[in-house]
Amino acid sequence: MAKRILGMILAGGQGTRLAPLTSRRSKPAVPFGSKFRIIDFALNNFINSGIYSIYVLTQFKAQSLTEHIQRGWRFGTFLSDYFITLVPAQMYRFEELGPVWYRGTADAIYQNLHLVENHGADHVAIFSGDHIYKMNVAHMQEAHESQRADITIAAYPVPVAEASRFGIMQVDERGRVTDFQEKPKEGAKTIPGRPDMVLASMGNYIFRRQVLQDLLELDAREEGSQHDFGKNILPRALKDGYHIQTYDFTRNPIPGRDAPNTYWRDVGTLQAYHEASMDLVSVNPEFDLYNPHWPLRTANEYSPPAKFVHEAGDRVGRALNSLIAGGCIISGGVVRESILFRWVRVNSYSEVYRSVIFDEVDIGRHAQIKNAIIDKGVRVPPNTKIGHDLEQDKARGFTVTDNGIVVVPKGYKFG
Repeated sequence: MAKRILGMILAGGQGTRLAPLTSRRSKPAVPFGSKFRIIDFALNNFINSGIYSIYVLTQFKAQSLTEHIQRGWRFGTFLSDYFITLVPAQMYRFEELGPVWYRGTADAIYQNLHLVENHGADHVAIFSGDHIYKMNVAHMQEAHESQRADITIAAYPVPVAEASRFGIMQVDERGRVTDFQEKPKEGAKTIPGRPDMVLASMGNYIFRRQVLQDLLELDAREEGSQHDFGKNILPRALKDGYHIQTYDFTRNPIPGRDAPNTYWRDVGTLQAYHEASMDLVSVNPEFDLYNPHWPLRTANEYSPPAKFVHEAGDRVGRALNSLIAGGCIISGGVVRESILFRWVRVNSYSEVYRSVIFDEVDIGRHAQIKNAIIDKGVRVPPNTKIGHDLEQDKARGFTVTDNGIVVVPKGYKFG
């Protein structure tokens, strides 16, 4: 019989590399996929896996995230073990630590150990709230329990050139961790027989509760610790002889999907965010939003259906290979390989190509938008071009990535 498990989502990330999308919101609150927020995928993974006791730990610029979860992620009031509760940084250990916010990923859990103790779970699943993926956490939990592991780490193979972004593990023939390198700049140990790949930690962990408490208590007293799971907790656990097991994410079964589950994206940069968005509009996307056996929930917003109007000459409202949310009106313009969030209007003779358009953006007549991300509430004047002249876009103050993605910040006013 599976034991009780508590879910904790780390959702306090600043997401500085996603600026200006994170100038007014945390990374987990960034919109994605025409109607979701990034946090929704971690929440859905827990809910679809039968984990209904969830704490969401927030810190930086949390208002948008708080409103989203309060509006759309609520259980009924009669089941005490069914909850999704926001936990802001509140200096709960003020007498011990002084006036400090969360000092690292491990410290975020340490400052809220009272929640773990009060819940009385046997195991604690600590997951990141800022990745795009589907994961049957119940399968990982079964492996964790069957192998009698103290800690289980979800693992994913990545190219050796990307090793500096991740915690890198070496394992024995049974998948037990024998070595851990946190974001090595060089000398990353590759997977045996695969010299071009390393085994990366996904930042998703299951701990036996007592092991978690013991390690966090020790770390809190350690001078010079950065109080981080990858930098401090896991290396200490390995040194102290705890049983740390890897869980092969590529073997994770998703109901309703026959192919291997291999899609995991850290949308930590504007380029990665744009690429992951474009993945969704391919004919057969690897990340499927339409699997009824793995529903993807989000906050409900009551909006009318999308509408496509005008059919005269070249004034035809249409969208091709695109995701269009409710409330959108494509009024004589064309949308190609793009994602439109709620209440976007695309006016006559305008074109939107390979772009991501957030809520309540109005695209004026004859406007030409290419390779752009336009944040909420922007009114693009008629005849405006974005993404066609990058120097002009820079002169307007827009962020332009090395590969030519143009980002228009929230509420930008054209002169």
